[in-house]
Amino acid sequence: MTPMRAKSAPPSTDMNDTSEAIVPDQTPSAKSHPAPQSGPVPQAAARPAEAKMQAKNVNFHYGTFKALHDISLEFPANKVTALIGPSGCGKSTFLRSLNRINDTIRGARIDGEITLDGEDILKMDVTSLRRRVGMVFQRPNPFPKSIFENVAYGIRVNGLASRSELPGIVEKSLRRAALWEEVKDKLQESANALSGGQQQRLCIARGLAVDPEVLLLDEPCSALDPIATAKIEDLLVAIKDQCTIVIVTHNMQQAARVADSTGFFLLGKLIEHDRTDVIFKNPSKKETEDYITGRFG
Repeated sequence: MTPMRAKSAPPSTDMNDTSEAIVPDQTPSAKSHPAPQSGPVPQAAARPAEAKMQAKNVNFHYGTFKALHDISLEFPANKVTALIGPSGCGKSTFLRSLNRINDTIRGARIDGEITLDGEDILKMDVTSLRRRVGMVFQRPNPFPKSIFENVAYGIRVNGLASRSELPGIVEKSLRRAALWEEVKDKLQESANALSGGQQQRLCIARGLAVDPEVLLLDEPCSALDPIATAKIEDLLVAIKDQCTIVIVTHNMQQAARVADSTGFFLLGKLIEHDRTDVIFKNPSKKETEDYITGRFG
């Protein structure tokens, strides 16, 4: 019986069957392909996200009081990192250290290392640092200016655009902050006339106008109603592909909704940091579990 040609043979469904009727020509050629191997093909390990900012062995003192103890934490690029913990645990102090807001406090002292793209922020020009690492505070703090001038302020101060370019940048920033449709017809009105939620989104738009690489938010929704809070949360998820986000929050449900990873602080120490689903479903430290389940805090 004449043997069948190899190219006409149907593929075997038996993963353990490596026999072939005819051995094909093994001469290598530009068009040849590697023979399929039996068994599962090993997959390359997933590469960890590159850290945009990194803290190493950070300690912080208010005079003689030590507020932070040996904090080491990485912030992956284009991810949302939440910092949770009870009041007074040091999470806001740590957040404000990331763009040196604490420099303005008399008697404050920090040691350790905090880097942005590998560069020590303690050696950077502070104005340049704060343009690259923006900050949104707990309570909305719009300037006593028009909506337009609030967003344009940082661009003017940093000389980032010409006067003719400002309207387009202001519109873009307000759109990124999901506020444009609500204020496009009243840009010259006072920002103080906006609702609390609108003011907070305006502050976010003001921060985004200078295209920061990192955006820090210190409990941005603590004074807002649930509808305004939902809009801020949707905004954070929408803009994380444009910048790295670090948010301090007392609202654990909020951290679960928006954060890729979560760090738990207690008494000035970072107790645990992991993927958000791990922190909330299977924490490795008893202190974390006790806080998550409401035993304290």
